[in-house]
Amino acid sequence: MKVLYCTSEAVPFAASGGLRDVSGSLPKALAAQGVDARVIMPLYGQIKEKYIDDLKFVDSFNVSLSWRNQYCGVFTMEYQGVTYYFLDNEYYFYRPGLYGYYDDGERFAFFSKAILETLLHIDFGPDIIHTNDWQTALVNLYINIYYRHLPKFYGIKTVFTIHNIQYQGQYGLDMIGDLLGVPQHWAHHLEYNGDTNFMKAAIENADKVTTVSPTYAQEILDPWFSHGLDPILRQRQFKMWGILNGIDYEEYNPKTDKMIVKNYHADAFVRNKAVCKRELRSIFGLEEDDSPVIAMVTRLVEHKGLDLVKDVLPGLTDRGYQFVLLGSGDAAYEEFFKNFADRHPGRVGVKIGFIPELARKIYAGSDMFLMPSKSEPCGLSQMIALRYGSVPIVRETGGLKDSVKDSMNGDGNGFTFANYSSSELYDCCMRAFNGYQDKEGWKILTKRRMKWDCSWKNSASEYIRMYNACLELW
Repeated sequence: MKVLYCTSEAVPFAASGGLRDVSGSLPKALAAQGVDARVIMPLYGQIKEKYIDDLKFVDSFNVSLSWRNQYCGVFTMEYQGVTYYFLDNEYYFYRPGLYGYYDDGERFAFFSKAILETLLHIDFGPDIIHTNDWQTALVNLYINIYYRHLPKFYGIKTVFTIHNIQYQGQYGLDMIGDLLGVPQHWAHHLEYNGDTNFMKAAIENADKVTTVSPTYAQEILDPWFSHGLDPILRQRQFKMWGILNGIDYEEYNPKTDKMIVKNYHADAFVRNKAVCKRELRSIFGLEEDDSPVIAMVTRLVEHKGLDLVKDVLPGLTDRGYQFVLLGSGDAAYEEFFKNFADRHPGRVGVKIGFIPELARKIYAGSDMFLMPSKSEPCGLSQMIALRYGSVPIVRETGGLKDSVKDSMNGDGNGFTFANYSSSELYDCCMRAFNGYQDKEGWKILTKRRMKWDCSWKNSASEYIRMYNACLELW
């Protein structure tokens, strides 16, 4: 089986959100199970500067986009056993950041069209083209408009994954013809609620539509989660799959991690994890006592459940918790947590920003990891926390519900609550606090959670099953 994985970002080359980890890990996991999985992404300026000696030029051509006719160069390199193709156009991609520009719609429409043109210039013919989020959504439309009649595209199936339905690629209707070059009789695939909607076009045209967890696949059929796309998704529910993401067990491994002060593993963790906790307390200026450390590594935005955290944090610290936070985002949240830390020295530590090495130290040194999200398509932090033996405390939504099971009955791996409620979050945290007091029981829970399988192995197998089902379509 041959798969072309289309993405706007992938570690270690370019990173912005959760897509980066999936794009860097899933193709490698697929390759480990015998799939010829190759990745195609933009050649951003930062990639060209860092990997210039590793990139090999393949070919160049022009890509037509309505009345525009733009250069595209193709470069390739091998990384961790996976072939990567990078599409070069300095006008679109030689910029300081990945997204947030006035012409993002044009940039990624070009990228989507260029992906299909690239297949005419490389010695690779995929069985599956797998696209991700709005940045590559138009591949699913363009292939049906312009390429199906070409022999190389006979029988190719398309898969579109929704990583976060909030970001759909919405623009004015005027761009359909003038910028995207879509014929009028195809325009209805893009038109939605008075806008151009890239994601809607992908849902309409892809052979399969996947989400990053089974629960999220059901949630986005509900208007509360769908950001307006639920009518389209319900119409196309027959093509939907929910597959839980995993994490890279080589990248996130407390046994070999060079970023943490002491390494440990599931069968021998008590002493060295305690050393990691002491270092974490030292970094944040926390008191040395028998308190549990509860932590967050997060973007400071509303849907992460931060309003609930603001409500319960005074009560948690009064009852004996120490609290650590690393993150950045909305100024109001940044200000609240900084002020709260200033008022509670020795009990609360906050750093604004994102520091990967410090994030790893937080996973290793904390006792519990807090994710009370309002919505969470999949979430990777709770899986990393499990890997490092930090008990996740999560709200039952999206991938949090699929990956964390409440330990109330003695066989779970964390603590969960159902409703978006401050009182339920507080009660859940106190259940965890009481569990922490039982030292022997806590060791058993820590060992169990560290052995919980959150690797890509099972997820990759499910993707292969989905690909095979896709290929069986007429």
